[in-house]
Amino acid sequence: MVSRALTLLTRVGHYVWSGWGSIASLCLVLAAWDALSTQLDPLILPSPGTSLASLAQHLSGQEAWQHIAATLRRAVSGFGLSVLAGTVLGLLAGAFVTASMVSRPIVTLLMGMPAIAWLVLALLWFGSGDGTPIFTVFVACMPIVFVGAMQGTRTLEGQWRELAQTLGLSAWQRWTDVYGPHVISYALPAWVTAFGMSWKVVVMAELLSTPDGIGAALAVSRSHMDTASSMAWTLALVGSLLLLEYAVLEPFKRHLESWRQAGTAEHRA
Repeated sequence: MVSRALTLLTRVGHYVWSGWGSIASLCLVLAAWDALSTQLDPLILPSPGTSLASLAQHLSGQEAWQHIAATLRRAVSGFGLSVLAGTVLGLLAGAFVTASMVSRPIVTLLMGMPAIAWLVLALLWFGSGDGTPIFTVFVACMPIVFVGAMQGTRTLEGQWRELAQTLGLSAWQRWTDVYGPHVISYALPAWVTAFGMSWKVVVMAELLSTPDGIGAALAVSRSHMDTASSMAWTLALVGSLLLLEYAVLEPFKRHLESWRQAGTAEHRA
Protein backbone atom coordinates (compact mmCIF):
# COMPACT_ATOMS: atom_id res chain seq x y z
CA MET A 1 0.00 0.00 0.00
CA VAL A 2 2.80 2.39 0.94
CA SER A 3 4.79 1.50 -2.16
CA ARG A 4 1.78 2.22 -4.37
CA ALA A 5 1.29 5.59 -2.70
CA LEU A 6 4.96 6.44 -3.20
CA THR A 7 4.76 5.37 -6.85
CA LEU A 8 1.69 7.55 -7.36
CA LEU A 9 3.36 10.54 -5.71
CA THR A 10 6.46 10.02 -7.83
CA ARG A 11 4.42 9.98 -11.03
CA VAL A 12 2.54 13.11 -9.99
CA GLY A 13 5.84 14.82 -9.19
CA HIS A 14 7.32 13.90 -12.56
CA TYR A 15 4.18 15.10 -14.32
CA VAL A 16 4.20 18.45 -12.50
CA TRP A 17 7.92 18.92 -13.13
CA SER A 18 7.47 18.14 -16.83
CA GLY A 19 5.18 21.18 -17.11
CA TRP A 20 7.88 23.72 -16.26
CA GLY A 21 8.21 24.66 -19.94
CA SER A 22 4.52 25.52 -20.14
CA ILE A 23 4.77 27.58 -16.95
CA ALA A 24 7.78 29.43 -18.34
CA SER A 25 5.95 30.25 -21.58
CA LEU A 26 2.97 31.60 -19.61
CA CYS A 27 5.30 33.80 -17.59
CA LEU A 28 6.79 35.17 -20.80
CA VAL A 29 3.33 35.99 -22.12
CA LEU A 30 2.45 37.79 -18.87
CA ALA A 31 5.72 39.73 -18.99
CA ALA A 32 5.10 40.82 -22.59
CA TRP A 33 1.51 41.74 -21.71
CA ASP A 34 2.69 43.83 -18.74
CA ALA A 35 5.33 45.63 -20.81
CA LEU A 36 2.85 46.40 -23.59
CA SER A 37 0.19 47.63 -21.16
CA THR A 38 2.55 50.35 -19.90
CA GLN A 39 2.70 51.80 -23.43
CA LEU A 40 -1.06 51.76 -24.08
CA ASP A 41 -4.12 53.33 -22.54
CA PRO A 42 -5.80 51.13 -19.88
CA LEU A 43 -9.00 51.28 -21.91
CA ILE A 44 -7.16 49.51 -24.73
CA LEU A 45 -5.03 47.09 -22.72
CA PRO A 46 -5.17 46.99 -18.91
CA SER A 47 -2.25 45.51 -17.00
CA PRO A 48 -2.22 41.87 -15.88
CA GLY A 49 -2.59 42.99 -12.27
CA THR A 50 -5.73 45.00 -13.05
CA SER A 51 -7.21 42.14 -15.06
CA LEU A 52 -6.43 39.59 -12.35
CA ALA A 53 -7.98 41.87 -9.72
CA SER A 54 -11.12 42.11 -11.86
CA LEU A 55 -11.14 38.33 -12.23
CA ALA A 56 -10.80 37.86 -8.46
CA GLN A 57 -13.71 40.24 -7.96
CA HIS A 58 -15.85 38.24 -10.38
CA LEU A 59 -14.91 34.93 -8.81
CA SER A 60 -15.85 36.17 -5.35
CA GLY A 61 -19.49 35.97 -6.41
CA GLN A 62 -21.57 32.94 -7.32
CA GLU A 63 -22.64 34.27 -10.71
CA ALA A 64 -19.15 33.96 -12.20
CA TRP A 65 -18.95 30.27 -11.28
CA GLN A 66 -22.34 29.72 -12.88
CA HIS A 67 -21.07 31.30 -16.10
CA ILE A 68 -17.95 29.11 -16.09
CA ALA A 69 -19.98 25.98 -15.33
CA ALA A 70 -22.39 26.72 -18.19
CA THR A 71 -19.53 27.16 -20.67
CA LEU A 72 -17.84 24.01 -19.40
CA ARG A 73 -21.05 21.99 -19.73
CA ARG A 74 -21.70 23.11 -23.30
CA ALA A 75 -18.12 22.74 -24.51
CA VAL A 76 -17.66 19.27 -23.02
CA SER A 77 -21.07 18.11 -24.27
CA GLY A 78 -20.41 19.24 -27.84
CA PHE A 79 -16.86 17.89 -27.77
CA GLY A 80 -17.97 14.53 -26.34
CA LEU A 81 -20.65 14.12 -29.00
CA SER A 82 -18.16 15.02 -31.74
CA VAL A 83 -15.62 12.46 -30.45
CA LEU A 84 -18.26 9.75 -30.25
CA ALA A 85 -19.83 10.37 -33.67
CA GLY A 86 -16.62 11.37 -35.46
CA THR A 87 -14.64 8.36 -34.23
CA VAL A 88 -17.33 5.80 -35.08
CA LEU A 89 -18.03 7.27 -38.51
CA GLY A 90 -14.32 7.72 -39.20
CA LEU A 91 -13.61 4.08 -38.41
CA LEU A 92 -16.41 3.00 -40.75
CA ALA A 93 -15.20 5.32 -43.52
CA GLY A 94 -11.65 4.05 -43.14
CA ALA A 95 -12.68 0.40 -43.17
CA PHE A 96 -14.98 0.58 -46.21
CA VAL A 97 -14.00 2.28 -49.48
CA THR A 98 -17.61 3.06 -50.41
CA ALA A 99 -18.22 4.81 -47.09
CA SER A 100 -15.03 6.82 -47.59
CA MET A 101 -16.09 7.98 -51.06
CA VAL A 102 -19.58 8.93 -49.87
CA SER A 103 -18.33 10.80 -46.81
CA ARG A 104 -15.57 12.77 -48.55
CA PRO A 105 -17.75 15.58 -50.00
CA ILE A 106 -19.74 15.78 -46.76
CA VAL A 107 -16.59 16.20 -44.68
CA THR A 108 -15.27 18.82 -47.12
CA LEU A 109 -18.53 20.72 -46.75
CA LEU A 110 -18.46 20.55 -42.96
CA MET A 111 -14.82 21.63 -42.71
CA GLY A 112 -15.22 24.42 -45.25
CA MET A 113 -18.37 25.94 -43.77
CA PRO A 114 -17.51 28.58 -41.15
CA ALA A 115 -18.70 28.06 -37.60
CA ILE A 116 -20.58 31.38 -37.65
CA ALA A 117 -22.78 30.05 -40.46
CA TRP A 118 -23.66 26.98 -38.40
CA LEU A 119 -24.36 29.27 -35.46
CA VAL A 120 -26.90 31.26 -37.46
CA LEU A 121 -28.63 28.07 -38.56
CA ALA A 122 -28.54 26.69 -35.01
CA LEU A 123 -30.21 29.87 -33.74
CA LEU A 124 -33.04 29.31 -36.20
CA TRP A 125 -33.34 25.63 -35.31
CA PHE A 126 -32.77 25.60 -31.53
CA GLY A 127 -33.26 29.21 -30.43
CA SER A 128 -31.54 30.68 -27.36
CA GLY A 129 -30.41 27.88 -25.07
CA ASP A 130 -27.95 25.07 -24.66
CA GLY A 131 -28.87 23.45 -27.97
CA THR A 132 -27.33 26.20 -30.10
CA PRO A 133 -23.77 26.24 -28.62
CA ILE A 134 -23.67 22.46 -28.18
CA PHE A 135 -24.71 21.87 -31.80
CA THR A 136 -22.26 24.49 -33.09
CA VAL A 137 -19.38 22.90 -31.15
CA PHE A 138 -20.39 19.45 -32.36
CA VAL A 139 -20.58 20.34 -36.05
CA ALA A 140 -17.31 22.33 -35.89
CA CYS A 141 -15.29 19.60 -34.12
CA MET A 142 -16.77 16.43 -35.60
CA PRO A 143 -15.01 16.66 -39.02
CA ILE A 144 -11.62 17.01 -37.30
CA VAL A 145 -12.20 13.87 -35.24
CA PHE A 146 -13.65 12.08 -38.26
CA VAL A 147 -10.58 12.72 -40.43
CA GLY A 148 -8.20 11.55 -37.69
CA ALA A 149 -10.07 8.27 -37.16
CA MET A 150 -10.46 7.68 -40.90
CA GLN A 151 -6.78 8.27 -41.64
CA GLY A 152 -5.76 5.99 -38.79
CA THR A 153 -7.94 3.19 -40.14
CA ARG A 154 -7.00 3.68 -43.81
CA THR A 155 -3.25 3.69 -43.12
CA LEU A 156 -3.38 0.40 -41.22
CA GLU A 157 -1.13 -1.84 -43.27
CA GLY A 158 -2.63 -5.02 -44.62
CA GLN A 159 0.29 -7.12 -43.41
CA TRP A 160 -0.62 -6.37 -39.81
CA ARG A 161 -4.15 -7.58 -40.41
CA GLU A 162 -2.89 -10.73 -42.10
CA LEU A 163 -0.46 -11.36 -39.28
CA ALA A 164 -3.22 -10.96 -36.69
CA GLN A 165 -5.36 -13.44 -38.57
CA THR A 166 -2.47 -15.89 -38.96
CA LEU A 167 -1.72 -15.79 -35.24
CA GLY A 168 -5.39 -16.39 -34.50
CA LEU A 169 -5.75 -13.34 -32.27
CA SER A 170 -9.18 -12.64 -30.85
CA ALA A 171 -11.06 -9.48 -31.80
CA TRP A 172 -10.09 -7.88 -28.48
CA GLN A 173 -6.41 -8.77 -28.92
CA ARG A 174 -6.42 -7.38 -32.45
CA TRP A 175 -7.69 -4.05 -31.18
CA THR A 176 -5.47 -3.80 -28.12
CA ASP A 177 -2.27 -5.11 -29.73
CA VAL A 178 -2.54 -4.19 -33.42
CA TYR A 179 -5.39 -1.99 -34.61
CA GLY A 180 -5.98 0.20 -31.58
CA PRO A 181 -2.43 1.51 -31.04
CA HIS A 182 -2.17 2.52 -34.70
CA VAL A 183 -5.57 4.24 -34.87
CA ILE A 184 -4.97 6.05 -31.56
CA SER A 185 -1.76 7.57 -32.93
CA TYR A 186 -3.89 9.38 -35.53
CA ALA A 187 -7.05 9.97 -33.50
CA LEU A 188 -5.39 11.46 -30.42
CA PRO A 189 -3.98 14.61 -32.10
CA ALA A 190 -7.38 15.14 -33.70
CA TRP A 191 -9.06 14.94 -30.29
CA VAL A 192 -6.65 17.49 -28.83
CA THR A 193 -7.23 19.87 -31.75
CA ALA A 194 -11.00 19.46 -31.49
CA PHE A 195 -10.87 20.09 -27.75
CA GLY A 196 -9.17 23.46 -28.26
CA MET A 197 -11.60 24.28 -31.06
CA SER A 198 -14.60 23.53 -28.83
CA TRP A 199 -13.73 26.32 -26.39
CA LYS A 200 -13.35 28.94 -29.09
CA VAL A 201 -16.59 27.97 -30.76
CA VAL A 202 -18.66 27.72 -27.57
CA VAL A 203 -17.71 31.23 -26.45
CA MET A 204 -18.58 32.63 -29.87
CA ALA A 205 -21.95 30.84 -29.74
CA GLU A 206 -22.67 32.06 -26.22
CA LEU A 207 -21.80 35.60 -27.22
CA LEU A 208 -24.75 35.63 -29.61
CA SER A 209 -27.22 33.06 -28.34
CA THR A 210 -27.32 32.54 -24.57
CA PRO A 211 -27.98 34.68 -21.48
CA ASP A 212 -25.27 32.92 -19.46
CA GLY A 213 -21.78 31.53 -19.95
CA ILE A 214 -18.41 33.21 -20.43
CA GLY A 215 -19.41 34.38 -23.92
CA ALA A 216 -22.48 36.11 -22.53
CA ALA A 217 -20.37 37.71 -19.77
CA LEU A 218 -17.96 38.98 -22.43
CA ALA A 219 -20.87 40.52 -24.32
CA VAL A 220 -21.94 42.39 -21.18
CA SER A 221 -18.43 43.69 -20.44
CA ARG A 222 -18.10 44.81 -24.07
CA SER A 223 -21.37 46.74 -23.89
CA HIS A 224 -20.08 48.49 -20.75
CA MET A 225 -16.73 49.26 -22.41
CA ASP A 226 -15.03 47.50 -19.50
CA THR A 227 -11.78 46.21 -20.97
CA ALA A 228 -10.45 44.95 -17.63
CA SER A 229 -13.56 42.83 -17.16
CA SER A 230 -13.25 41.51 -20.72
CA MET A 231 -9.65 40.51 -20.08
CA ALA A 232 -10.71 38.94 -16.78
CA TRP A 233 -13.28 36.72 -18.52
CA THR A 234 -10.70 35.87 -21.16
CA LEU A 235 -8.33 34.77 -18.40
CA ALA A 236 -11.13 32.68 -16.88
CA LEU A 237 -11.66 31.02 -20.25
CA VAL A 238 -7.97 30.33 -20.86
CA GLY A 239 -7.46 29.18 -17.29
CA SER A 240 -10.36 26.73 -17.51
CA LEU A 241 -9.03 25.38 -20.80
CA LEU A 242 -5.50 24.91 -19.44
CA LEU A 243 -6.81 23.29 -16.26
CA LEU A 244 -8.87 20.77 -18.19
CA GLU A 245 -6.10 20.08 -20.68
CA TYR A 246 -3.35 19.46 -18.15
CA ALA A 247 -5.45 17.93 -15.38
CA VAL A 248 -7.69 15.70 -17.51
CA LEU A 249 -6.76 15.52 -21.19
CA GLU A 250 -2.97 15.32 -20.85
CA PRO A 251 -2.99 12.45 -18.30
CA PHE A 252 -5.55 10.64 -20.48
CA LYS A 253 -3.33 11.24 -23.49
CA ARG A 254 -0.28 9.85 -21.69
CA HIS A 255 -2.26 6.83 -20.57
CA LEU A 256 -3.35 6.08 -24.13
CA GLU A 257 0.17 6.62 -25.46
CA SER A 258 1.64 4.27 -22.86
CA TRP A 259 -1.01 1.70 -23.81
CA ARG A 260 -0.16 2.20 -27.49
CA GLN A 261 3.57 1.79 -26.87
CA ALA A 262 3.01 -1.25 -24.66
CA GLY A 263 0.78 -2.82 -27.29
CA THR A 264 3.29 -2.16 -30.06
CA ALA A 265 6.21 -3.52 -28.01
CA GLU A 266 4.26 -6.63 -27.10
CA HIS A 267 3.29 -7.18 -30.70
CA ARG A 268 6.91 -6.84 -31.90
CA ALA A 269 8.09 -9.23 -29.21
